[in-house]
Amino acid sequence: MNIAYSKHTLANGLDVLVHEDRSCPIVAVNLWYHVGSKNETPGRTGFAHLFEHLMFEGSQHHDKGFFPPLQGAGASLNGSTNADRTNYWEVVPSNALELALWMESDRMGFLLPALTEAKFSNQRDVVLNERRQNYENRPYGLAPMAMLAALFPPDHPYHWTTIGEIADLNAAKLEDVRAFFSRYYHPANASLAIAGDIAAADALSLARAYFEDIEPGPAVAPVRPADAVLSGDTRLLLEDRVELPRVYVAWMTPAMFADDDAELDLAADILANGKTSRLYKRLVYDERIATDVSAAQNSREIAGFVQVAATAAPGHTLAELERAIVLEIERLAAEGPTADEIARGLVQAEAQFMFRLQTIGGFGGKSDQLNAYNTFIGDPDFFTRDLTRYQRVTRESLRQAVARHLTTAGRVALSIVPRGRTVLAMPDSSPAQVS
Repeated sequence: MNIAYSKHTLANGLDVLVHEDRSCPIVAVNLWYHVGSKNETPGRTGFAHLFEHLMFEGSQHHDKGFFPPLQGAGASLNGSTNADRTNYWEVVPSNALELALWMESDRMGFLLPALTEAKFSNQRDVVLNERRQNYENRPYGLAPMAMLAALFPPDHPYHWTTIGEIADLNAAKLEDVRAFFSRYYHPANASLAIAGDIAAADALSLARAYFEDIEPGPAVAPVRPADAVLSGDTRLLLEDRVELPRVYVAWMTPAMFADDDAELDLAADILANGKTSRLYKRLVYDERIATDVSAAQNSREIAGFVQVAATAAPGHTLAELERAIVLEIERLAAEGPTADEIARGLVQAEAQFMFRLQTIGGFGGKSDQLNAYNTFIGDPDFFTRDLTRYQRVTRESLRQAVARHLTTAGRVALSIVPRGRTVLAMPDSSPAQVS
């Protein structure tokens, strides 16, 4: 599964990863900053996602939109932010590689001279509107906020969503976000991957030419909060403009790449991935008490959580759904998966690995995966070892992981019900806190 690459660290601390792929005359430029919403603090949330927007608004030597020059050269490009990292990427024709590198280096080294109050205010309004579209005005959209707030204590860096709190965004000052940029968006906290139709020596030479003169910036200490621990069964409710009630159930689980992470990833697939999964077959197909069901192990850098969600079919209650979900999880914890379920889960995991290696760029391409491993593990050469985590899962190791983590002793259950119909929530539920 490994791909050939070379790694170099420039004098200013920037990691440069190069992968040669001459199959097509294109090159991927992929840049990760090791900063996400977990690097924020209570009262100062939403900054990482805000900079995802601001980084497209121009820098000192190109003080205008980031998209037009690259798209004019035939490039595709995008960026994203999550709790643990921010990334930007371009896939360009080979002859436009220097353009992409120049523009990325200019916004890394010279964004602040072009960051005005007008740009800041404009993009803050864009983010607030995005929050309204994706959270407040979307059916069930407030669920992530309610669940994260309940799973993690207020001072934990996963307590808030990546988009940030409304009050914090409104209270933010230009000098606040300038300081945030200076602390995190610099070579010593970044990883650059170049993949595609270029010789490794030439790619490294270009990386040095465009990035090595940028100041390294301050050292960034790892975020190490106290462990988040759930005690007891927390039951919450939210009223929303929805037709059908939905239940979310979540448990705290290990962090990305930690012991039991792979087991719980496969367990989530066994529970609710596809029409042959246990919860889909029971809730949707056999008993017809739900219209849909999903499950995922949400692996993050310092902690994870498994979440199951199901929407009640007309005439059925969330208590029915929760009872069926708990029974299926208890059965998996007691009996373990079947050999066929383990085999199917492994095939799906291997397929996902192969899909990520089909392209050189974009979200999940080879350049993106090299950066992910380098940022979180410190070693881009982690493909085979990552897949091996799944290949080593056994029926017993998966059963033990489920029994260890998915218990009623510590979980959060959220009912989302139509407005004015709190009677549809699960018994003993208290109003959830969202902001």
